[in-house]
Amino acid sequence: MLGIIRVLTHKDQEFVDMHGKTITSIYHIPTISRCIPDQYQGVHDEATKAKAIPKIVALARELEQYGAKALLISCAADPGLAEARAAVKIPVLGAGTCVAAIAQSLGTHVGVLNLTGTTPPSLRKVLGDAFFKEIAPQGIENTTQLQTPEGKAAAIAALRELETCCDVVALACTGFNTMGLAKEMRPLLSIPIVDPIEASGAIAKQLFLGDDENACFEK
Repeated sequence: MLGIIRVLTHKDQEFVDMHGKTITSIYHIPTISRCIPDQYQGVHDEATKAKAIPKIVALARELEQYGAKALLISCAADPGLAEARAAVKIPVLGAGTCVAAIAQSLGTHVGVLNLTGTTPPSLRKVLGDAFFKEIAPQGIENTTQLQTPEGKAAAIAALRELETCCDVVALACTGFNTMGLAKEMRPLLSIPIVDPIEASGAIAKQLFLGDDENACFEK
């Protein structure tokens, strides 16, 4: 079982489960999802990141005790990744490093679509020399705004700009998965789009190969 740590607080468990359900549907890995408390706009700057880290660590310990065999911090900024790894004995993945690992395997000129500002350091480090350009949707300040018509239009416009000069795009916010951006735009773009949740599932799958726990998910 893969434990999913959502850094956006939400009262609707179906919403909290969305990223885990994506991974289960594609990679047949059972998941359990929990969100940290009191962060209704998620992690979008250094202040919200610092506030989230101790909550992420606490939730990592809780999910380990619950029986998770690995954890995913469902945020492309990878908040609390090092701290969570130090706190538990099971593997901990960060959505940012996962999306970067897949993207740099697919191209040499990676465009990064951020939520705001600059590319998260952990993602940039993994991309290395493959990093080519970064951009963020205009007028967006936090992940909840991506779910609006204006947020969607801004994200699509930014993707189109990256398409003109890059050979692959890495989506550097898990909110892009929530809004279904990659699924909608892949048929319309001439370059690959790497989604952070799908990329995380692809890497997590390596931890669950041959695991009897997944037998009921195999076709």
